[in-house]
Amino acid sequence: MSNSLPLLVSSAATRAPLNPVEAAELAVAFKALGDPVRLRLLSLIAAHEGGEACVCDISGAFELTGPTISHHLKVLREAGLVTSERRATWVYYRVHPQSVALLADVLVPAGSPLRSTCAPAGSELPA
Repeated sequence: MSNSLPLLVSSAATRAPLNPVEAAELAVAFKALGDPVRLRLLSLIAAHEGGEACVCDISGAFELTGPTISHHLKVLREAGLVTSERRATWVYYRVHPQSVALLADVLVPAGSPLRSTCAPAGSELPA
């Protein structure tokens, strides 16, 4: 996958259900966040001033080796959730705000919910 989620003229933005392609693309990012270490890494990066953190700022928060932290950051980068930039000997990570916003849009309930097709209009559905 590219360095960012596709900026879909998304069903999420229009509040329509996701189509299969959108769901498959977004699932990559949600899967990346399904790991507690990666979720914490994203949170730590986002919590730093300007939404950017040097790997040296975040690696001390974990009892993991440098290569393991690097692997998790690579997964976040490949999922389009963060970008990275090398500055001298350090790598700085920044949250990709459009990608995170797109994920948030999927999780926000729609303004106009879909109606059930299982029961006739006006009938009461059992609880």
